[in-house]
Amino acid sequence: METPSAATPAKFRIGFCLVPEFSAIAFISAVDTLRLANQLSDEKIYSWECYSVDGNPAISSAGIEFSVQGKISDMPALPIVFTCSGINIRNHTSPQLISALRRMASHGSELGAICTATYVLAKAGLLNDHRCTIHWENLSGFREEFPELDITSELFEIDRNRYTCAGGTASLDMMLSLVSNHVNHELSLSIADQLIYHRIRESSERQRMELRARLGISHPKLLGAIACMEDNLEEPLSCSDLATEVGLSTRQLERLFQKYLEHSPTRYYLGLRLDRARYLLTQTSLPIIEVALACGFVSASHFSKCHREHFGRTPSEERRIRH
Repeated sequence: METPSAATPAKFRIGFCLVPEFSAIAFISAVDTLRLANQLSDEKIYSWECYSVDGNPAISSAGIEFSVQGKISDMPALPIVFTCSGINIRNHTSPQLISALRRMASHGSELGAICTATYVLAKAGLLNDHRCTIHWENLSGFREEFPELDITSELFEIDRNRYTCAGGTASLDMMLSLVSNHVNHELSLSIADQLIYHRIRESSERQRMELRARLGISHPKLLGAIACMEDNLEEPLSCSDLATEVGLSTRQLERLFQKYLEHSPTRYYLGLRLDRARYLLTQTSLPIIEVALACGFVSASHFSKCHREHFGRTPSEERRIRH
């Protein structure tokens, strides 16, 4: 089957803004879906153009260089524009990027965000009154920073003229949904088959692997206790409350944690809270006291002591090193 001529006008013209340290797999998953839509339908349904903030080649988080058509301020008013980012998104959310996205919105462009680029749209004020999602690692900090937004933990969200996804292969599912809406579901299935992608996921499917697979543990009571911990980081439950939640005595719960994880429940719980705090310190601008409170610490001094004992440096040192 021949690829449609480059001179043929596309039905849908899409722009991609590649932010430094963007996720290459998320971007390629998105753009290759468009390529296959053209190839398998034998017509030019989509065309795409790539831009960077400064017009220089865009460097992904893996250090791979991607060529671009120019800088985002020169991007024409395209019908659909996706911003694609990855790590250190706060450092790459520049006034130029925000200004360009606002200009596109004012011209009627539909706007999308791949991976952490949801943060960029939020900073630009372009997600108000729209459902949105973001990568699970960024979810708690994003909710802390933008409490007024309707933020879900879905794989992707398509809410009228806004498209957001969790990144990784979630961008593939989102674009397959887009193809279904623009053309038909049969074409989406054919694209998935070409990509050896055995099942197109619904937007409502979970982002993270189940605890059983993540931890390599199958004991239902232990998994239930850990799930309770992950759901209650801001207001930690006592060991006895956790035991009650899963129908065990405190002693039984302690034995389970020691047997399978070689930690006491209290120690394991503290590690979860400190891991969350470390993320908030490095990926948000929340004051240290707010990070402490969001992770269940009663004071900044107690948080600092626990953080130093666990990671070997204070919260302020952690933030300084990572920035």
